[in-house]
Amino acid sequence: MREVERRPADGSVELPLLAPGMVDLQVNGFAGHDVNGDDPRGAVHEITAALARIGVTSWVPTVITAPEERIVAAVRAVATAREESPEVAAAVPFVHVEGPFLSVQDGARGVHDPAHVRDLDADEVARWCAAGPVGIVTVSPHTPDAAAHVARVVALGVQVAIGHTHATPAQVRDAVRAGANLSTHLGNGVATTLPRHPNVLWAQLAEDALTCGLIADGHHLPADTLQAMLRAKGPGRAFLVSDATALAGLPPGRYATPVGGEVELTAEGRLSPVGSDLLAGAARSLADGLRHVLAETSTTLAEAVDLVSFVPARIARLALPLAIGSPADLLLLGPDGSVHEVRRGGRLIP
Repeated sequence: MREVERRPADGSVELPLLAPGMVDLQVNGFAGHDVNGDDPRGAVHEITAALARIGVTSWVPTVITAPEERIVAAVRAVATAREESPEVAAAVPFVHVEGPFLSVQDGARGVHDPAHVRDLDADEVARWCAAGPVGIVTVSPHTPDAAAHVARVVALGVQVAIGHTHATPAQVRDAVRAGANLSTHLGNGVATTLPRHPNVLWAQLAEDALTCGLIADGHHLPADTLQAMLRAKGPGRAFLVSDATALAGLPPGRYATPVGGEVELTAEGRLSPVGSDLLAGAARSLADGLRHVLAETSTTLAEAVDLVSFVPARIARLALPLAIGSPADLLLLGPDGSVHEVRRGGRLIP
């Protein structure tokens, strides 16, 4: 890889950092392509190529709440895309199913369709697994039998993330004891108002067994909240996700969407229903999140690389990105997190 120099005003030289490729564990869509749309197989091919160009060399297609047959079809489509392309197979380890076992309460449910939200069912998860590689499922463990189902899902080899929930702290702890090990976009997918304490956020922050995903787009979490959550979880127990929708990577403007109707995407990457201050999903990439966490928190570049590469790679059960003999997914990063160069599998990505 070529050497890139940046010379600050004082004349010193800041060499770029050689880092592993970024790994995004939650991508619903990107650059106009939607994993939950009518052509998930084609979307997986297109998103794989588009994300590689910005430094995200591995990613997890995220299928949201829907009827079982639609979830199964999407999982099967991802499996087909992996079979069709060695590049996709290397970049996409498995599917993340976010729902349908979520809270039906407003706020906690987010934009998931309440008509298809249902109670946690390990038998349904087993049927998804028969269709293709399911690696993570996001659930709300608020039902009395949730912990038993969590244990059965974990026994299938699927990691369980807690999210979009109104579960009590005790129910969170029970889910963790049953094997839940992740939190999905902590700080989002909860009620708009919560008791000071106890509440579902404190319970997840306090659980060392939970590694939490955080959306660092500058809109889903204020900078001070992001800073506090990173400090609370500590090294190795937090990672960044984009939670990107199909509008991520597109120019600012107004768009018509299947969920949410007419939305406006600003130049700062904020996506909102027209005429509203509410969010209509995420529209910035993991590469944007890397730059944001460096600019708005005390996170160092080395710590940020953990958040976007090493920790999510561990969760995705990928080989260590810099292990001897493994395919080299490598980046040259500037001090501000800007991506100067990308190599995936040893090949330069234009």
